[in-house]
Amino acid sequence: MSFKITSSPHNRISRSTSEIMLLVVLACIPGIAVQAVLFGYGVLVQLLLAISTAWLAEALIMRLRAKKVLPRLKDHSALLTGVLLAISIPPYAPWWLIVIGTLFAIIIVKQLYGGLGNNLFNPAMAAYVVLLISFPLQMTQWLPSVSLQPESLHLLDAFCAVFSQYSCSGFSISQLQTGIDGISMATPLDTIRTDLAAGRTLTESLQSPVFYGIAGAGWLWVNLAYLAGGLLLLKLRVIGWRIPAAVLGGLFVCSLLSWLAAADTNPSPMLQLFSGATMLAAFFIATDPVSASTTNNGRIVYGVLIGFIIYIIRKYGGYPDGVAFAVLLANMAVPLIDYYTRPRTYGHKAKGAEK
Repeated sequence: MSFKITSSPHNRISRSTSEIMLLVVLACIPGIAVQAVLFGYGVLVQLLLAISTAWLAEALIMRLRAKKVLPRLKDHSALLTGVLLAISIPPYAPWWLIVIGTLFAIIIVKQLYGGLGNNLFNPAMAAYVVLLISFPLQMTQWLPSVSLQPESLHLLDAFCAVFSQYSCSGFSISQLQTGIDGISMATPLDTIRTDLAAGRTLTESLQSPVFYGIAGAGWLWVNLAYLAGGLLLLKLRVIGWRIPAAVLGGLFVCSLLSWLAAADTNPSPMLQLFSGATMLAAFFIATDPVSASTTNNGRIVYGVLIGFIIYIIRKYGGYPDGVAFAVLLANMAVPLIDYYTRPRTYGHKAKGAEK
């Protein structure tokens, strides 16, 4: 009988990186399905383009770096990056937009820094910001819910719209953005922002047909679907509770205080939580283990910071939804957050203690 002594850490790794990445992708399926049903099948076309481009870009860089291609593709990190970017952009954005964004995410943000585990920023969100700044028109072409669209688009129409910007029956994207009442549609957050800037009250803005329930037609169900997927990841212990809870808590507290102070010029906390990309950000984007904080207390600070920045951008910034910018700014603060929240070394005495 032999007694083997190994160095720390002694914790057992229950899941590999590829399993974790794949579980996150699978948890996105409810949200993707709801997006496809309520906002059109363009998201499926974007997913096909993003995943194909991500795999090809990853394989190309691995070849150039003289590394094995198949093991890198099997870690599913490129797959997850493509999925997150595809579901973040407008479903009927032109095909070249998702291709450019995915190439930037994989080649520049991920591989240029050394590959998986070395990137400073979340690749999908960095690519999203680049696309938003470079192509603002295409990145804001969100169509209203299917119930408000003048024509129902099928899967073949989705391919035509993505590759030609026209449906098979000849409707342009701008025409599809017009609701059945002839009024141009926008996302709920963008509608509120535009109306408040024009001097209207929140009550008047909520009369727009784009609103239904507490968060806008379609957006409530999309966020609930991503919430369900996020709770599944928590149950399976793929992600921890601290970052999602801190993101949602930070956004909720900021929006609650402003709503209590001036309810007619500030959206309610429920509208803030269940519109835009809030749930997607809290459970699938902010929890990226590479670019997020690594300490327990740091994860709470990191999440609260993201929630706070999302609120500030939505309230005072130049964009209706500030998820991508909030995540990138928090990524930049991670080294500082980790430095001041790192746990005390075992056996280390506090300052001023007797020697």
